[in-house]
Amino acid sequence: MLETSARLLRLLSLLQAHQHWTGPELAKRLDVTTRTVRNDVERLRSLGYPVEATPGVAGGYRLGAGAALPPLLLDDEEAVAIAVGLRTAAGGSVAGIEETSVRALAKLEQVLPSRLRHRVNTLNSYTVQVPGSGPVVDPAVLTTLTAVCRDHERLRFDYSSHSGTASVRTVEPYRLAHLRGRWYLVAFDLDRADWRTFRVDRLTPRVPTGPRFEPRDLPSEGVASYVDQGVSTAMWEFRARIRVFAPLSVVAARLPATAGELTEIDESSCYLDAGSDDPGMLLRYLSMLDLDFSVAEAPELAAEVRRLAARYARALE
Repeated sequence: MLETSARLLRLLSLLQAHQHWTGPELAKRLDVTTRTVRNDVERLRSLGYPVEATPGVAGGYRLGAGAALPPLLLDDEEAVAIAVGLRTAAGGSVAGIEETSVRALAKLEQVLPSRLRHRVNTLNSYTVQVPGSGPVVDPAVLTTLTAVCRDHERLRFDYSSHSGTASVRTVEPYRLAHLRGRWYLVAFDLDRADWRTFRVDRLTPRVPTGPRFEPRDLPSEGVASYVDQGVSTAMWEFRARIRVFAPLSVVAARLPATAGELTEIDESSCYLDAGSDDPGMLLRYLSMLDLDFSVAEAPELAAEVRRLAARYARALE
């Protein structure tokens, strides 16, 4: 009976972790036969868990929505992550769920083992919450995006660009990222056949969601680096391409990783694709590199160089 009970808990954990399992997949995970899986599913149903089954080749099992929330089975890392996430949400990073987050956090911390409670409290003690001015996001949008990422379902949504241009996008969603007070969706844009990063506060999902897709390999540099680089270039009003007359390695050593994208031209020069709030700010930043450069593509920056050169010339008169 102990072995059966442990297996039922493991089966319940698998059903909570993934929306759909085939019988053979569950049997392999549990190291039992498909017949045992069917029997265990019936046992879970008798305990009140709404396990749904679909017949056929593409059929399988999924945990349906019940009248009450079933107990969640969490490992140590998941419990700590949820506790930290609830504390962050309680601070107002997601609109309208601050009070709910506090109530959920109180319930979770009440049942946390002492070793995990100590980890959460230590992290909280040495973490400073800096209030951000970024836009808040509807929690329903976040849960929708999390679900389609988890279940590998295509998504169509209305999107407003930085300039206010509206469009309808069709994507394969992969990850959500939180950076500098904003939420971003990392997805493969099917219309543009390339990876893209979308501001979550600027999109409105269309339902129902699309068909399931076969996951692709994520960007080689990793999701975190991809989002960081994309945000660093997409957030600026003004963009420019500058040719810097120094080896790429020298320029890279003087620039932070998020300052822009470098492309080697030859052994003694490279392109810097960068952005700023205005041409003057970018020019001052380039001056601090203490390297020769020329404006390749940016008439606004060229005009700013002429204006500043004239000022310096007058200073020598």
